[in-house]
Amino acid sequence: MAATMRLLRETRLVFVRSLRPILRNPVSIVVGIAMPLVYLLLFGPLLRGLAGGNSWQWFVPGIMVQMALFGTAYAGFALIPEIRSGALERLRVTPISRTALLLGRVAKDVLMLVVQSGLLAAIAALLGFRASIWAVLLGLVLLAVLGVAVGALSHALALILKQEYTFAPVLSSSTLPLMLLAGVLLPMSLAPRWLYDVSRVNPLAHVVDAERAIIAGHWTATSVWLGPLVAVALAAVCLAWGVRVFRRQNA
Repeated sequence: MAATMRLLRETRLVFVRSLRPILRNPVSIVVGIAMPLVYLLLFGPLLRGLAGGNSWQWFVPGIMVQMALFGTAYAGFALIPEIRSGALERLRVTPISRTALLLGRVAKDVLMLVVQSGLLAAIAALLGFRASIWAVLLGLVLLAVLGVAVGALSHALALILKQEYTFAPVLSSSTLPLMLLAGVLLPMSLAPRWLYDVSRVNPLAHVVDAERAIIAGHWTATSVWLGPLVAVALAAVCLAWGVRVFRRQNA
């Protein structure tokens, strides 16, 4: 019990330390939704009549998952300057838990994701997006779980690679195919059969399906329980690997 309380206390300290630059410059929150807004305003109208019914109901949940993927995947960039400047090295010599060093950063990433996704949903409502407040809140919970998985993976990779010029290509070559195969921008039902089958192997596709089903209130759909199950499994695996990397790299 004492060890758990200590871990929570140290995680909070790292979380507050990571959040402080954002509180000093909250403009970064708005900047973070700039690209999703571009997709929303310039790409969303092209789907009218393609996704069936109100295209915003189909497109907005996908864009929210895209934010979870790209926003938290690139969060590891913030760790690289700390590695280069020696800030992380100074934290290593303190008694603070290596697990807390990861969890505090991931908690900040997830908070940013939830706030930005909520802002995006509010802006989308002005364009015709409709969903109950409870459906949106449940959708944000699912995004948070996915953000834990991707954020832990991002920070662990940043700690291993240590350089922007190696970290960036790894992210761009992995996140973009994952996004396209998840059916974020276009329905995978339009794809050839072989491409659709490949997309089913992508765990992110099941999370996207679940997000859309939850927002639409289709509670009996299989994806409503399958997507969260996949997200929780991803979070558990990525967190376990991330903690292992932080402990080894900071030994």
